Amino acid sequence: MDSVALLTQNIRGCSLCAAQLPLGPRPVVQINAKARILIAGQAPGKKVHETGIPFDDASGERLRQWLGVTKTTFYDASQFAIVPMGFCYPGTGKSGDLPPRAECAAHWRRQVLDALINIQLTIVIGQYAIGYHLPDERRTLTETVRNWPNHWPQKIALPHPSPRNNIWLKRNPWFAEEVLPQLRSRVAAVLG
Repeated sequence: MDSVALLTQNIRGCSLCAAQLPLGPRPVVQINAKARILIAGQAPGKKVHETGIPFDDASGERLRQWLGVTKTTFYDASQFAIVPMGFCYPGTGKSGDLPPRAECAAHWRRQVLDALINIQLTIVIGQYAIGYHLPDERRTLTETVRNWPNHWPQKIALPHPSPRNNIWLKRNPWFAEEVLPQLRSRVAAVLG
């Protein structure tokens, strides 16, 4: 068994924060040393917890549209690594899902990123992923996304593709007009 397969097996067996997870542990991650694009997200939602497939929901449909890729390409681990900050569904709070469990990133993230030796583009989704992958960004989400050229072409921050962000997308038409064409072009170039 190669080191990435062993790492994946160890992650899938993780129960580090089982006592704090309302539905128990079910780590959801997609990694392969050949992957060229990293999707760095927050944590799986309830539907993703149920299926065990990352972005297997309306957010994933929109994200694939933003990237200009098919489901087959998106779920090809040799193309895309999908690594949330927390691998398990954290539960629901007053205004949506709770933040990813901090123990997860503290224990696993460095190991996973070290195994992803071919990443050419990191797509950062959500404030916790931005805090980790773009630590110098001390702006609002909108400002961070608008300043996408600052980290381009290696990294880009995106708003969450959730339908809950429809209002943000309507208020910020520049995102679809300026950012998404550049993102699709870069994804196509990286995937070859």
